[in-house]
Amino acid sequence: MLRHVDSHSASIWVETAEPCTVAVEAGGRAYRSPTFTVHGHHYAIVDLIELSQDIASYSVTLDGEQVWPPAGRPPSRIRLVPPDGARRVAFGSCRTSVPHDAATVRTHGEDVLRSYGRRLYEAPDEEWPDLLLLIGDQVYADSPSQDMLAFIRARRSTAPQDEIADFEEYAELYRQAWTEPDIQWLLSTVPTAMIFDDHDLRDDWNTSQPWREQMARTTWWRRRVIAGLGAYWVYQHIGNLSPDERAADPLMRTLLDLNGGDGAAELDAFAEKADAEPSSNRWSYARDLGGARLIMVDTRCARQLTPGDRRMLDPDEWAWLEEQLAIPAERLIIGSSIPFLLPEGVHGVQNWNEALADGKWGPAVRRWSEKFRQAIDLEHWAAFRRSFEDLARLLIKVGKPVMIISGDVHYSYLAQANKGQVYQIVCSPIRNPLSRLLRWANVVTQFSIATLVGGLLARLAGVPRPPFRWRVTKGPFFQNAIATLTLPDEVAWYESRNDTLRQMDSVRLTQGRLTQGRPRR
Repeated sequence: MLRHVDSHSASIWVETAEPCTVAVEAGGRAYRSPTFTVHGHHYAIVDLIELSQDIASYSVTLDGEQVWPPAGRPPSRIRLVPPDGARRVAFGSCRTSVPHDAATVRTHGEDVLRSYGRRLYEAPDEEWPDLLLLIGDQVYADSPSQDMLAFIRARRSTAPQDEIADFEEYAELYRQAWTEPDIQWLLSTVPTAMIFDDHDLRDDWNTSQPWREQMARTTWWRRRVIAGLGAYWVYQHIGNLSPDERAADPLMRTLLDLNGGDGAAELDAFAEKADAEPSSNRWSYARDLGGARLIMVDTRCARQLTPGDRRMLDPDEWAWLEEQLAIPAERLIIGSSIPFLLPEGVHGVQNWNEALADGKWGPAVRRWSEKFRQAIDLEHWAAFRRSFEDLARLLIKVGKPVMIISGDVHYSYLAQANKGQVYQIVCSPIRNPLSRLLRWANVVTQFSIATLVGGLLARLAGVPRPPFRWRVTKGPFFQNAIATLTLPDEVAWYESRNDTLRQMDSVRLTQGRLTQGRPRR
């Protein structure tokens, strides 16, 4: 997989069957790295440094034996971030790894990420993204495919019987998600950056303190969360880091210093501490993309769940975000796996529920409200109202265009604030559509009556009005989709029809107003 890329370096992530030295041959040079081992699995990241131009093709060898590219596939290439900055960012979320047979396509729709890879086989350079952002639910640990369930049942019959239990199963889950040929080629040639959402661990992960207490009472959750965060570190997080950031990572240094020894204990200890003490590690990260600054925010592990003082980001994480927002940039791209700006009616309901779950209407209603919170996923920024208001004021204050890209909700839309230049761009799912009933329910939330009802509930619970208003100006689109942000200000959403990518809609964000686009093939 091609992971971190900037104007002068690129990082290739590899999983191997045996310990070895991984070499990437590119541009007449060979770059090497030994593997490290955890839980009997072997990995390497090879950094290609001091690059001065794009690489038309590269190959990967293991102890001298070439294993990539496979026969019959286009070459994998490396496109550096252009001198004048990134031109296009593609993004999406929520992708189930299920087969592509006719029956599964009827229930899950077409895999837009696969179609996007096929589109790029013949696409001219101007259509290629400089970065692909996968903004949550890259894998579904709590809802495995039939192939994954067969793998689980072949090795154990213990709880949780229909979910992932340990690192071995996470490794197979990622293998199934990323080794379909068109997906594998896409990930080998387009740089990727990622952040988790709940299903990478489990639905409703860190919704509330009562949720954590409920999970702690199970016999299997501790093992699961350690495996989930450890696997996330290996498969997703370390590829988000630059070569210098990774070289400074204490766990990375520890695993490499084992010289092929198995670092399972070290990885598990790190993951357990990251769950118990979120401030011990930062999953969030930032990158300069020329005139734009990308800030990917951890909105899951870094939560403060104190009843009466819930925060989407704990004090350390919030201080880091403030620092990132203060760094000079022409525009900001904030990656938040869950939307910051929901339809206003849904926002009001989540404000109301949080107040009741904090005891506004007494202990009996508090217990009911907590069950309601978990049952229908009332856990977005609106359900952490203090953090929402703090960030809303901060985004107005920065005085520059802010584009918040998100997923999670299984429909796509664009929302615009009535103050500042704040845009919410949602693209979800890549492949995991809502049922017809839930589609209609979400359509209803777009209407003014829903906004009035949500606002009324919030006022009855004594919740103050938010710092600004906003409205959904595009969508909702319920198709499986992937989106592109062409800098400085053009957004487009794409669906797949018969394995062919088709543009659903586009919009230009221009001086505070929206310019209509039109669908095209």
